Amino acid sequence: MSYLQTTHDVYKKAAETPDVGLCCTTTPVWQLPGLEMPSIMMQMNYGCGSTVHPRDLVDSPTVLYVGVGGGMELLQFSYFSRQKGGVIGVDVVDEMLTASRENFKEAEALNPWFKSDFVDLKKGDALNLPVADNSIDVAAQNCLFNIFKKEDLKKALQEMYRVMKPHARLVMSDPICDMPIPDNLRADETLRALCLSGSLPLDQYIKMITDVGFGTIEVRAKRPYRILSPQHYDTDKNIYIESVEVCAIKDPMPEDGPCVFTGKTAIYYGKEELFDDNAGHILLQNQPIAICDKTAQNLADLGKDDIFISESTYFYDGGGCC
Repeated sequence: MSYLQTTHDVYKKAAETPDVGLCCTTTPVWQLPGLEMPSIMMQMNYGCGSTVHPRDLVDSPTVLYVGVGGGMELLQFSYFSRQKGGVIGVDVVDEMLTASRENFKEAEALNPWFKSDFVDLKKGDALNLPVADNSIDVAAQNCLFNIFKKEDLKKALQEMYRVMKPHARLVMSDPICDMPIPDNLRADETLRALCLSGSLPLDQYIKMITDVGFGTIEVRAKRPYRILSPQHYDTDKNIYIESVEVCAIKDPMPEDGPCVFTGKTAIYYGKEELFDDNAGHILLQNQPIAICDKTAQNLADLGKDDIFISESTYFYDGGGCC
């Protein structure tokens, strides 16, 4: 697993000397009342999106965050779980854990409500998490799992599934690529460590998650991220990479397969007040309802000319058919 050593070395260097260009997210950092973010944490924001969503974080959840970075998202999670050890941060890089501890001291000085012991930092590997079974309400990782090759990604997802409580949420942000990435770039350990060449197409990425057993998937955002161009990389064409934010819920797997929400909507505009598909979905006249891709296909298969089904927007924000 030499590529994992390369990744370790890249992030050891980024812990010792903050690298603001290592990752660049187009997702705004949450501005929350009473939360002051140390500038060093912003400089060490090595993610490609956000995994902090208030609707996931009710009732002081126990949160696991893998790949701590400079501690920015750990601090944000602590805002919603203000209890000793309420947030667990796991990282394999000693220098990153040390940097986060130092950053939390600055966060304490800026935020009277925050205490460093709200966060339990642990040395550990995403492939062998030092966390008990069925103990986590919300798990998260940002721009980490795309580094893994497929067998290691499967193991990392299985580990997340193991530690999560039933119906818990796994919130992830990773680069994806629906264009073929040349084998020479995929084999480049440094490019993989930099979150550039390990990207999977979205459908493969989602299948990796559902194959582990997650019954509900929400695609919450998809945004432009990078261009790998011939001017800078060993490729003969531009390769377009996006970042995706996904929530995988540890729901039981339905008999007919997972419910994957990609931002599709159904609108019934027939003569009756409502339409009942006799499969648990009632569509009120001219009232949009969010639907999973499976329901969208089932409704389309009915052949009705008074139901509109939108294309995927890849921005799903809750509610709907399931």
